[in-house]
Amino acid sequence: MARGSRGAALLVLAAVACTAVLLLPPSCFVGGSPLVSRGNAVARQSEKVDAIVEKLKELTLLEASELVSAIEETFGVDASASAGAVMMAAPGGGGGGEEEEKAPEKTEFDLVLKEVPKDKKIAILKVVRGITGMGLKDAKGIVDNPGKFIEGKPKDYCEDAKKQLEEAGATVELV
Repeated sequence: MARGSRGAALLVLAAVACTAVLLLPPSCFVGGSPLVSRGNAVARQSEKVDAIVEKLKELTLLEASELVSAIEETFGVDASASAGAVMMAAPGGGGGGEEEEKAPEKTEFDLVLKEVPKDKKIAILKVVRGITGMGLKDAKGIVDNPGKFIEGKPKDYCEDAKKQLEEAGATVELV
């Protein structure tokens, strides 16, 4: 079962409900009198579900943590998946590979200083210092020896820095 799948999240939810059934005494499920009053609460499918929810409300944080761990071990699922943001796992072997897994979109970028014309060196040096907050000596080292000088920054930050450096006369590459 794929981690983070909707099926896994639903299985965890069902497992919690089943485990709660085990915690309730059998007398809760026989006889005509409901254990929990439905009153103004959200109406559920059965009185059993209401009783399980009420029993779960009584668990301490430690007991709830132990319950989740037991469910994870018993059913081989990961309860850390968010049910609101998960997708259904595609069944294997049946499809013709129509939907390939897309590579995750790159969120961190590097900026490489490629070329610094001698007549633009001072203007580029000022921009490098302004972008990075480096001292004069460090910024001069970057301008004298072009290469990667911004690493792992957001795309908008790198694009802005690239624009400033190109306006100053440098040749820059966004990687």
